[in-house]
Amino acid sequence: MTIALQEKQAKTESERHEETAVSLFARIERGDLLRVSAVVVLAVVAGIVQYVLPPARWSTVLLMVVTAVGLVGGCWSIARESIEDIRQHRMSMDLSMLIAIVAAAAIGQWTTSLVIVVFVLVAEILEDLCMDRGRSALTDLMAFLPATVRIRTGSQVHDIKLSDVEAGMILVISPGGRIPVDGVVVSGESSVDQSRVTGESVPVSVASGDSVFSGSINQDGAMEVKATKVGDDSSYGRIVSALRDAQNSQAPVQRLADRLAMALVSIAIVGAIITWLVSRDLTNAISVIIVAGACGVAAGTPLALLASMARAARSGAFVKDGLHLEVLSEVDTVVFDKTGTLTTGVLSVRRCSPEGGVTEEELLALAASAESYSEHLIGEAVVAEARRRGIATQMPERFENAAGRGVAAAVDGHEIRVGRSDYVAGVWSEVSSRHNNDIHVSSDGRYLGSISFEDTVRQNSSSSLTALRRLGLRVIMLTGDHRDIAVRIGKQLGIDDVRADLLPDDKLAVIAHEREAGHRVVMIGDGVNDAPSLAAADVGIAMGSGTDIATDSANIVLISSDLNDLVSLIGTARRARNIIMFNFFGTIVVDVIGMALASIGVLTPMLSAIVHVGSESAFILNSARLIPTRHVLGSEKGKRPA
Repeated sequence: MTIALQEKQAKTESERHEETAVSLFARIERGDLLRVSAVVVLAVVAGIVQYVLPPARWSTVLLMVVTAVGLVGGCWSIARESIEDIRQHRMSMDLSMLIAIVAAAAIGQWTTSLVIVVFVLVAEILEDLCMDRGRSALTDLMAFLPATVRIRTGSQVHDIKLSDVEAGMILVISPGGRIPVDGVVVSGESSVDQSRVTGESVPVSVASGDSVFSGSINQDGAMEVKATKVGDDSSYGRIVSALRDAQNSQAPVQRLADRLAMALVSIAIVGAIITWLVSRDLTNAISVIIVAGACGVAAGTPLALLASMARAARSGAFVKDGLHLEVLSEVDTVVFDKTGTLTTGVLSVRRCSPEGGVTEEELLALAASAESYSEHLIGEAVVAEARRRGIATQMPERFENAAGRGVAAAVDGHEIRVGRSDYVAGVWSEVSSRHNNDIHVSSDGRYLGSISFEDTVRQNSSSSLTALRRLGLRVIMLTGDHRDIAVRIGKQLGIDDVRADLLPDDKLAVIAHEREAGHRVVMIGDGVNDAPSLAAADVGIAMGSGTDIATDSANIVLISSDLNDLVSLIGTARRARNIIMFNFFGTIVVDVIGMALASIGVLTPMLSAIVHVGSESAFILNSARLIPTRHVLGSEKGKRPA
């Protein structure tokens, strides 16, 4: 690395930190700054009067006036929030510290009470900044899409509101423009930045016929997109809706945090009473009340959940509720559907087995000719293999489709049948049993051979499963496919527990059995037949490329359909849980030690206030580490949480 490049990177990093500092400072309301400044000035005046000036009647009156002004001005918002907390039977920093402020003033600690007010106001600003940063991920998402879009009607192009766009409309997307709908490119070529939706940092090339996601950015070419999903039904809209709903929900760990906060403050009050009864020292008793509090965990828990959900959304997954993220952090078993999840669902020819003196090329030519009009995945795979090999085919003179059995076609005057063993003429029992997983081909009643297929494993499946096992998770694969195919895919991916030949009810039974055995189960699928299992699992995760009923039944959707994002998601969930648990136990330890030291006079009211506000601010900042910064958002793909 050259010195010039190092200097450039250092300058960029310095500018980024400077912009962050300016941004944070700009978010602090001017009224908050003025209120803190005024109370600081009054606290300094009170300290001078109380500890510097000689005792006198006028100084006592001045001290009481200064303190009263400071407490009324500084505690107005604190008292208002405390009253609301009392009505909702909730403990907060405002309520616990209001008790401490009143207690300090009651024993004549005037300067201490004003200093506590300063601490509380500064801590509130810090909490608001952190929560604001957590919500800004959602705010940025909601404000990202354009208010108006350009649509083409015939030869006319005009602007309409985004809310008026309907499926089927043709949108004109200029270079650098934001794609506001899910749709299909109908004309033009470009590269598209999909990082906000899928987490993929590398732009994707698109052309006519390719799908694009709402929330993507058109890079360098003009194109027209036919809208297929708009508003809340689009990929981007579903992410925003999920995050918006999640802000209004409360996970069990958050309710536990509120109960812990109330319990600790209640214990502090009881401890203060006991301290006064034993020592008859009112100052020590008040210090016990001042030092105790659980507002760091009460405020840090929702911040951690909100931030982790925003981080998940930025990396290609959206969680429909904070509860599901909490449960995901505790799962020990991952159950995968095979087709469309671990594999692409796109079939390819694995082996041709000609018989009766024909060659592989002749077998494929006849099968591909008969399947020319077929829309079945198997028929498309046969035609694609013939094209790949450069084998010439003929269009059939007649075509019949026997649903679920095969096709019959007239090709060059011959009756060609392609399909199951019980449909193709000339397949005797030995052949049927030997090729029960293949399709068979006959010509004019003469058996010509069979063709077998395989599903293509997703590119990142193997590495993702390895990462999941490193996290200590059990991996199970479920499929309705034949067992020999399932076992082969399982061996390729390193999965030992493979369950095959399953109907949807059988998959549901597997999920129920695992849960009854005490396992916490996450199910990943993509199809209609996976929907019951997705709904029955502790956490259901649908692939973004899956069916609508699968994504509706799931608790989480992997928009990118990249299993690496599943590993990242579980890592984020576990990291959030670890941070919340650290805040829980850290709060308990600090409060217990603080109350013990305060009860014996080691901590004065002033020191108690410093410990209280300092520890809670530290726990809030600990949760704030989950907030995705703009630097992280652009490279989420390459940084998997441990």
